[in-house]
Amino acid sequence: MAIHNEIGKIGESVASHWLANRGYRILERNYRKKFGEIDIVARETTDTLHFIEVKAVSYETRTLLEWAVSHETWRPEEMVHRHKQIRFMRTIEAWLLEHPEEFKYQIDIFTVRLVPREKYAQVKILDNIVFEP
Repeated sequence: MAIHNEIGKIGESVASHWLANRGYRILERNYRKKFGEIDIVARETTDTLHFIEVKAVSYETRTLLEWAVSHETWRPEEMVHRHKQIRFMRTIEAWLLEHPEEFKYQIDIFTVRLVPREKYAQVKILDNIVFEP
C-alpha cells in the first residue's frame, strides 16, 4: 500500500474513533461507487446524517506540525477541490437512493494532521459544508 493510502487509512480511523467517542454512530466506512467514495457515513444523536470526507496529512515531528498550523501553511481541506465535490455529491445521491428513509443530512470535512512516529494527531471538523454550484 502506498504511504499516502496508509496515512489516509490512519486518518479515517482517527476520525471514526473521534466521532464515536462523541456519540456519533458510524453507519458505514468507505462507501464506494465507480464515480466516488464517502469516507464515513455517521448519524448524530439528533438524527442528522453526516457524510464525511476525511483529509489527512502527516508530519515528521510534532514541532513541524505545530509550525505548519501556526503559520497557516497548506491545509488538508484544500484538497476537496471542485472535481472531488462533484464526485462526492454523486456518491451521496447514490447512498440516499439505496437508503430511502427520510434523512436530514449535512456534509462535513474532517481534517487530521498526524505525527505517526509519535502516535499524535490533531483534528478539525468543518461541519455543514455547502459546495458552490
